[in-house]
Amino acid sequence: MLNTKRANDDDDDDDDVTKIQKSRKLENVDSPEKAVPELLGFSPRRPRVVLTPHQYKYCAQALKFFKEKLQNPGQMRQVFDELYDQTEIDKSCNVGLSSANWRKNRYDEIVPFDENRVVLKDSSSRGGDYINASFVTTGSGSGSGSGSSRFIATQGPLPNTYEDFWEMVIQYRCPVVIMLTSLDTGKCGDYFQAQDQREFGNVCIVTKWITTSESSCNSSLVLRLLEVRYKQGSQEPPMSVLHIHYPGWPDHGVPTDTTGVREILKGLIYQVAPPPPPPEELGPIVVHCSAGIGRTGTYCTIHDTLKRILSGDMSALELGDTIATFRSQRDGMVETLKQYHFCYSSIIDELEDLISNHGMSSAPK
Repeated sequence: MLNTKRANDDDDDDDDVTKIQKSRKLENVDSPEKAVPELLGFSPRRPRVVLTPHQYKYCAQALKFFKEKLQNPGQMRQVFDELYDQTEIDKSCNVGLSSANWRKNRYDEIVPFDENRVVLKDSSSRGGDYINASFVTTGSGSGSGSGSSRFIATQGPLPNTYEDFWEMVIQYRCPVVIMLTSLDTGKCGDYFQAQDQREFGNVCIVTKWITTSESSCNSSLVLRLLEVRYKQGSQEPPMSVLHIHYPGWPDHGVPTDTTGVREILKGLIYQVAPPPPPPEELGPIVVHCSAGIGRTGTYCTIHDTLKRILSGDMSALELGDTIATFRSQRDGMVETLKQYHFCYSSIIDELEDLISNHGMSSAPK
């Protein structure tokens, strides 16, 4: 794969949030006021984050650095253009390009590298172990030894890969799926809506509740708690999966503001103090758009950078290095210059918010 760039598709201008809200009445859905299981950590009404003195110092240093970067757009463009010269042209993608698997790819030119592709287990009944998905991290190994995050970056599921997608979620114990695209058969099939029990081969899903975030229409998130389980042949208990849908992010583009992305960060992954260890290790966060590179790479960069800054890893300030690392694991991550700039804008907005909250929390009462 060499210098992956896609031609612009026609965007679907339908208001996905409106369509979803119209279809929210589900007979078997519990009240959305119920809290998400604690291990998933998401609450739209999460309290303000209070920084430690060290974290305040890290955030202030990072904010100054990123603001200075934004004042030199020519240099930013040069760094972004140089990323395409660093494309991993020597890495093989033989499995994804094989005749047995090419129909499982949404785009012919976007396939995972063999060395870090997600391999499905016990999949003879589904025709192989392949899914168009990549393990992505800036850390070494599992990525758990530092502030870096673990992701599975993947394409929007196709009808013939719905079962594979949910097998991946179960097998790798993925507690959260972040969907950064509208529901459109040309970009992403309907693999997740279930008014009653919905079956995909030997996997079935049930919607426990649906709710929307309290933000502007273009930044609204649709939150679903799904119960995912095998129909037969497994002793594994049902798995709770939080599905976060951000339909207002356009293909090849960026949202009109940073609110939606930062709401995901605030509600889902902000853990200033380490949480107690879970009874079983949870797997990576699944992130997808249509191709699984542009919007997906942008979100992963924002998320990973902020988490590393809070942990004191100031190498996170070099976004070009982060994106280069992600592209070495999935080609084309952060697809456009506009998305590269959006990474900076989102991180700056969130750092300003964190620093502002710190000032409020330390003010005399």
